Amino acid sequence: MAKAKTNYTCSDCGAIASKWSGQCTSCHQWNTLVETVVETAGVNRLSNPVHRSLAQTAPVLSLADIEATDVPRFGTGIEEFDRVLGGGLVAGGVVLIGGDPGIGKSTLLLQALANISAVKSTLYVSGEESGAQIALRARRLSVEGSSLKLQAEIQLEKILGTLADLKPEVAVIDSIQTVYSDALSSAPGSVAQVRECAAQLTRVAKQTGVTIILVGHVTKEGALAGPRVLEHIVDTVLYFEGDTQSSFRLVRAIKNRFGAVNELGVFAMTEKGLKGVSNPSALFLSSHDTAVPGSCVMVTQEGTRPLLVEIQALVDTSHLPNARRLSVGLEQNRLAMLLAVLHRHAGIAAFDQDVFINAVGGVKITEPAADLAVLLAINSSMRNKPLPRGLVVFGEVGLAGEIRPAPRGQERLREAAKLGFSIAMIPKSNAPKHKIEGMTIIAVERIDEAFNKLRELD
Repeated sequence: MAKAKTNYTCSDCGAIASKWSGQCTSCHQWNTLVETVVETAGVNRLSNPVHRSLAQTAPVLSLADIEATDVPRFGTGIEEFDRVLGGGLVAGGVVLIGGDPGIGKSTLLLQALANISAVKSTLYVSGEESGAQIALRARRLSVEGSSLKLQAEIQLEKILGTLADLKPEVAVIDSIQTVYSDALSSAPGSVAQVRECAAQLTRVAKQTGVTIILVGHVTKEGALAGPRVLEHIVDTVLYFEGDTQSSFRLVRAIKNRFGAVNELGVFAMTEKGLKGVSNPSALFLSSHDTAVPGSCVMVTQEGTRPLLVEIQALVDTSHLPNARRLSVGLEQNRLAMLLAVLHRHAGIAAFDQDVFINAVGGVKITEPAADLAVLLAINSSMRNKPLPRGLVVFGEVGLAGEIRPAPRGQERLREAAKLGFSIAMIPKSNAPKHKIEGMTIIAVERIDEAFNKLRELD
């Protein structure tokens, strides 16, 4: 028997190479080439209805002649999940949700599908668990699933046949890495299988209007396993975040063709499954009886939701030749830049100090509006003097020492005032035109000015 011919496919961009190399020549990523079997015989794609065009060739129209209508949505019965989706699911939409093992993906989808099954026809396709296991989980969660249809199957053609027969309005595939097609000889989970199965399921969703939710595995780095084209095919990409040892879970939208990206849903894992958290700011604020040094509260914007997060800093004398810089929940390279700005424009040196930064609650802050809070927390720890009680800050710090405005400043201030904060140090460009009741606004333009204002409050 002749040896099967193989080539190497990039798991990021899908480029094909005849031999292995450490770096992909197309996307220049390292260690992404995976050996796959060359498909010598396969189905005729033109004769397969899955691969046909969705419609006849459409006429060329002017953009002004096309009527723009809002996409109708339907809820999942879980408010936080609907928020991340942009208001609910869309008919014909394809959602990809990924996360660490055991973080709650299947639990959330089983709860959502049980709620939807009360008003719409649903199908849960499991490739990792038997029907008995899912029924046991549903009983443990007290989920009413009398109308929820279940199939334990991993062959794509049988799944497509079930979708054609039952014609469900919402279907969950758990998970896409376990599904395989007979048209390909490679193993389930390979680059070719994941790409082909996802493409065919997406085509069926667009043709029939069924909403399909795909569960995806993640790599040890936290990225979705499989080819990067998987994220390009689907309409919405959601990531589960949080520590499996903690009871809190965060669901973040990375891509959404029907809504805003970077929306955040906050859940608490209970005995009855995942429950939405109505006031997530309380999760990210530590409860101190008295003010402590090195703690500063900032307002970050996650999609359309302002969140109050406590930034903690610990500065200690270093006993190593190179002082350590460690950041949890914030970008570490930006911390080194902020320390240089602190020295150059505020005259506060930390070159011989170990600096540790932490965002409380396990939240990841990617926006630069956290810069001012980080510097105030570092200065507070170095002086061993707490910041004034009731102080909240936000603002981006530039390399020239200027404090730049943050988007949606008014919404941030209103959220802080609602939670009882009485002093706000913000960029001058974000200063409100009208006074906010119960809150003193300190508008600053430069980092040295911010420290001078703080000394006046001491």
